[in-house]
Amino acid sequence: MYGVTITELIRKMDFKNLTPELDTDKIVVSHPDVNRPALQLTGFYDHFDNERVQIIGNVELAYLSGLTRERRIAMYDKLLSGKIPCLVFCRGQLPEPEVLELCGHYGVPCLSSIKPTSDVMAEVIRWLKTKLAPCISIHGVLVDVFGEGVLIMGESGIGKSEAALELIKRGHRLVSDDVVEIRKVSDDTLVGSAPEITKYFIELRGIGIIDVKTLFGVESVKDTQSINMVIKLEEWDKGREYDRLGLEEQYTEFLGNKVVLHSIPIRPGRNLAIIVESAAVNYRQKKMGYNAAQELYNRVQANMAGRNE
Repeated sequence: MYGVTITELIRKMDFKNLTPELDTDKIVVSHPDVNRPALQLTGFYDHFDNERVQIIGNVELAYLSGLTRERRIAMYDKLLSGKIPCLVFCRGQLPEPEVLELCGHYGVPCLSSIKPTSDVMAEVIRWLKTKLAPCISIHGVLVDVFGEGVLIMGESGIGKSEAALELIKRGHRLVSDDVVEIRKVSDDTLVGSAPEITKYFIELRGIGIIDVKTLFGVESVKDTQSINMVIKLEEWDKGREYDRLGLEEQYTEFLGNKVVLHSIPIRPGRNLAIIVESAAVNYRQKKMGYNAAQELYNRVQANMAGRNE
């Protein structure tokens, strides 16, 4: 089953495992949202999402403290029997021994965090949405250029890795070479990363594999990066018309999200690193409201209008 193990969740969120006897490697979370079972602890189980991480905060504990011991244990028993992935107590609160016994009986890990409930919920949701997001793998190179995620694509051997290496030498950061894993974390955001096996490595034809992190230092690599634009490298075609102004944006699509696309023709003598840097800076300018192509167009229009007067 695709998902995140409770062991990974514990490690990432720095939870304390109150039921270490349970094998958390075999328990998987497959839903990116969490649930505070306030209504369930009152006995209302309609529309209960038992696949979510269940989080107990001050409100739930305050309600339970007003119940008799028998009623309280009965409420926990019904909740834990629902095949939930885990139960998390926040603000350093600890459950009663009977609750831990029930957790062991039903095989539900009981976890504890010293952080406020809202912080735990936000962190768990953010992390799970990234880990469980729809994912595809594509052939390309992802680099962080001036804070913008630039995905360089093109046919094998066209010079993607060489361009990335030059960018790294100019102070930018490598995210992934050859294979890029793309996750859709929201309707606006795509996040790229490297497969664990190829992380920090670049393949250069004629030289072989180089370790960027070892060769250039930890500041030259990055684990994840949002993908802001795509640069597609193409062999120069003398008979093809290329866009020389850039008035109209071109786009490509990954997992239903549109990303700005620039098709760059390749011929001897073109400095790919500088072209990629310029594209990244120009993209940032457009985000800040300045479009150089539109400015040139406006000047030409104003000049023509002046001549006609």
